[in-house]
Amino acid sequence: MEIVYQPYIDPEFESLIERINAPRVCIDNDTCQHCTVVKVDSANRHGILLEMVQVLTDLDLVISKSYICSDGGWLMDVFHVRDQLGKKITDETLNLYIQQELCDTRRRGGVPKELRTCHKRKLRPCHISTEHTALEITGRDRPGLMSDISAALYELGCHITAAVAWTHNGRMACIIQVEDGLKGGPIMVQKRLALVQEKLESVVEGHHENGDKRSVLLTAPAADRTHTERRLHQMMYADKDYEPCQGCDGSCRHWNGCKKTHVTVETCKEKGYSVVNVRSRDRNKLLFDTVCALTDMQYVVFHAAVSLKGFMANQEYFIRRQDGCSLVSETESRKLAQCLVAAIERRVSHGVRLDICTENKMGLLWYLTRVFRENGLSITRTEIGTHGERASGCFYVTDASGNDANPRTVELVRQQIGGSVLVVNKSPSSSLSISRSSGEMEERPRFSLGNLLWSQLERLTSSFGH
Repeated sequence: MEIVYQPYIDPEFESLIERINAPRVCIDNDTCQHCTVVKVDSANRHGILLEMVQVLTDLDLVISKSYICSDGGWLMDVFHVRDQLGKKITDETLNLYIQQELCDTRRRGGVPKELRTCHKRKLRPCHISTEHTALEITGRDRPGLMSDISAALYELGCHITAAVAWTHNGRMACIIQVEDGLKGGPIMVQKRLALVQEKLESVVEGHHENGDKRSVLLTAPAADRTHTERRLHQMMYADKDYEPCQGCDGSCRHWNGCKKTHVTVETCKEKGYSVVNVRSRDRNKLLFDTVCALTDMQYVVFHAAVSLKGFMANQEYFIRRQDGCSLVSETESRKLAQCLVAAIERRVSHGVRLDICTENKMGLLWYLTRVFRENGLSITRTEIGTHGERASGCFYVTDASGNDANPRTVELVRQQIGGSVLVVNKSPSSSLSISRSSGEMEERPRFSLGNLLWSQLERLTSSFGH
């Protein structure tokens, strides 16, 4: 018998509660020696946890530890954060911005220009601009696909101002923002938009088998457009890139020594929760990717704890479906585990990374991708944006077979591209698996949320009052 916890709450009433009880945010640099502690006390609503994590990750902050508690229509969240150099967040301007954004997570404005300049951030297209037309493309990946897409846009007189593309399990998803190459600004003529869509569809489906899924979607400027990286997760989930993630073959039996990614789903009947445990190699935006998958699959996180041990990250979530029920079947649990593995795996970088900063010009992305293609390199992930007269971004490349690129080829490409090109050695990627056998679950050390949250709830609650 399922335990139904949450009654229906009218969205307008939920918004009223949030307006009356404005979030309180405390940024503490005194409690912890090595990191800044960000504490948030607020009325709860679906998706607010993801929005808060999104604020922190958009600023390139590293979340090393987190405690989430949100039962009873109220949340109390704690995040331990550092900058990319491992230091506390001591800049008062940045701290003030974090407080403002966490107090109003519905805002979609992105990181202010003065903060990006002040902190010398890499300018990245986390939010698609309202001043451009956005293109969303999904389909089967193949070598040279980005080159074909960017060449088609160049031929149609479209100037690419930003592009983000992911590949995973033989699938590709990308979001490209373009402007009219002659007039500037978004493409407003419907006939021309239709021509762009028709051309891109022919490019994407040109090498596809009958019945293969592909999609080209053009969207007009919108102030409330979904965060780009969240949208990429949604696109790849809709494309079912998670289906090949079939899990461990049973050869991995020792939790302590294994560096693979494990996802387990259990049921806590006495509390009416499903308990999700995730153990994986730590990396940037890991928490964002995991919470993104849970949120978009319509699961509500009531309690959670995240911690690091060496290079490994442990995440534990007490969740229910949005209708208040725990997971009802083995099939649903397995799908959730597969989707979490996919959400983590999508951002695991394969290949050599090239950071590029060069002159912004019409057809730049077509030129760059053509150079890669002519030298037998395949793009596994890319992120590029233009800012005035400059363009910057990064590409992850392998050879055409998906193996490591020859260093001499990479150096030749670097010389051909010109501008400022930095070759960054790839970081080791982890292989991924799903473990659900009872034996393995008994052997691993329990990362108990009860020990971390239930017994310390009173102390955690009182800390928000300071």
